[in-house]
Amino acid sequence: MSIEIRQITPTRSELKKFVQFQIDLYEGNAFFVPPLISDDVNTLDPQKNPAFDFTDAAYFMAYRDGKPVGRIVGMINRQVNEKLGEADARFGWIDFTDDPEVCRLLLKSVEDWARSKGMKKVVGPLGFSDLDYEGTLIEGFDELSTMATIYNYPYYGPHIEAAGYEKESDWVEFLMEVPAEMPERYNRVAEIVKNKLGLRVVKFNNRKKIKDAYGRAIFELVNESYKDLYQYSPLTDRQIDHYIDLYLGLLNLDLVCLIVDKEDTLVGIGIALPSMSRALQKSKGKMFPFGWYHLLKGLKGKNDRVDLLLVAIRPDLQSKGANALIFQDLIPQFQKYGYKYAESNPEMESNDKVQNQWTIFNPRQHKRRRSYAKKL
Repeated sequence: MSIEIRQITPTRSELKKFVQFQIDLYEGNAFFVPPLISDDVNTLDPQKNPAFDFTDAAYFMAYRDGKPVGRIVGMINRQVNEKLGEADARFGWIDFTDDPEVCRLLLKSVEDWARSKGMKKVVGPLGFSDLDYEGTLIEGFDELSTMATIYNYPYYGPHIEAAGYEKESDWVEFLMEVPAEMPERYNRVAEIVKNKLGLRVVKFNNRKKIKDAYGRAIFELVNESYKDLYQYSPLTDRQIDHYIDLYLGLLNLDLVCLIVDKEDTLVGIGIALPSMSRALQKSKGKMFPFGWYHLLKGLKGKNDRVDLLLVAIRPDLQSKGANALIFQDLIPQFQKYGYKYAESNPEMESNDKVQNQWTIFNPRQHKRRRSYAKKL
C-alpha cells in the first residue's frame, strides 16, 4: 500500500478531479463549505487566472492503490519575492487523509520542486493572491466555515508540523452580534468625521454605475490599504479587471459602502455579503442541475448571518474614525435584512486596529488559522 505522488497537468478535466477530491474528503461534514467547482477550477487554470502573469505553479496528487488520498499546489509568486527580497515558494490547496506520511510526501513534492527553482523556503497555506484561501484552521473545528475560508480536519496542523514546518503567522476570526440599535458612539464619531474631514458615503442602485465609477478604485484602494500585510501580493491591472467582473455582479448594493472625500476620491470601502455557507453546502459545489437555486436563495432569501468580505480605509485615515461611516451605513442595512450575526473573516492576530473596532459588537473569537514555514 505504498503512496504514489503524481504531478498533474492543469487541464480542465484534471483540475476538476483535483477540486473534487476535497469535496469528497469532507462529504457529510457539517462545518465544511465546498467551493463552487467551476470557480476553483478557473482560479487554478493558468489560462484563466491573471495571477499566472507573475506566478509559477506545480500541481501534485497523492494516490494509494490507485485512489486519491491527497493534493497540493506549489507556487512561486515572483512579485512578492521581489517586493520582500526573498526566495520563497508557497504551498496551498492542501488536503489529505489522516496519514502523516501522505502529508509529508505532498509537502516534499513542493519542496523538491521549489529547490529546483532556486527557492530557499516554503510557506503556506497561501494562494496566488490574498483573495485566495489562506491558513490552516487550528481552532474552531466545530464552527461553520465561510465561502472565503479554508475548513480542514484537526489533524492537518499536527501533520504539517511533523513534516518540519513551524508557525510563521496566525489569523483570527470573530463572530459578532448585530446590534438591535445603531450604537450612538459610532453615530457621533461618523458625524464628526464627516464635518471635519469632508467625507461622505455614496450609494448606488445600479451595478454598471458602481463598476464604471469606482470598480478599479475599489481594488486600487485595497492595494494601498493592505500593502504592508503579511505576504500581500499587489493586484495587477489584469487581476483588477478580472475581479471586477467576478465579484461586482454578485453584490447586494445595499451592503456596499463607499466613502469618498471632497474630490469624490474613494478613501474607504465596506463590502458585505449574505452568508453563502449553507447554500454552498446544499449545492455540493455544483451549479447544475439545482445548485443555482440554492445559491440564488442564499443571496436573496432569509438569512441570519452576513460575511464582512472587505473593509479598507486609506492608510492616512485609518486612525481618524473613518470606519465609523461604514458602520453608520451598514448596520441599519444588516438590521433591515434581519442579520443577527456578522463574520469578520480572517485578520492578522497582530492587527489591533482592526480588532479594536469590533468591541461594541460583543465579538467572540471563534476561529484561528495558521501559516507555516520551512527552510530548504
